[in-house]
Formats: sequence, C-alpha cells, structure tokens
Amino acid sequence: MARTRHPKKAVEQAIRYAESNGWSVQVGGSHAWGKLYCPYAQDSCRCGTFCFTSIASTPRNAGNHAKQIRRVVDNCTGQKHEEIGDI
Repeated sequence: MARTRHPKKAVEQAIRYAESNGWSVQVGGSHAWGKLYCPYAQDSCRCGTFCFTSIASTPRNAGNHAKQIRRVVDNCTGQKHEEIGDI
C-alpha cells in the first residue's frame, strides 16, 4: 500500500530522496507527520541505536525543512561506512 503524500511539495521530494537511499517512512505520530528511519542499524549511528528524523506536518519553512531532511540522509554514518566498505 502506498503511503500518503506530504502536503508540501519540497518536503515530499526530500522524503522521496530519502526513500531512494533506503530510508523507510512511518507516517503518523503525535505532532509529526511521520518519521524517517535509517536502513543501517549500527552502534556508530549518532543516537547509538539507529538514525531517524521527524518530518514536520506543517514546517515553518518547507524549503529549509526539506534541506534538513536531505542533510540527515547525506550525513548518515551508516551510509558513509558502507561507501568505504567498513560494513
């Protein structure tokens, strides 16, 4: 089943970028539209368990929120380790 689309176009594009990099989306939550979860569950991730980021349902600035999502995906330590070949 397909997930619901984010109402902000820039944020939806950032979510699709994350999905193309293997991140999974869980729609729903108390205050957030949803969460993005990293595909690399490693101890070296910044939270110690896994990387994740919340997706705001009504961000103050959709462009900046989209940049923030892309930055989290691009700076994922698990992805960097895989590119180097440490995994």
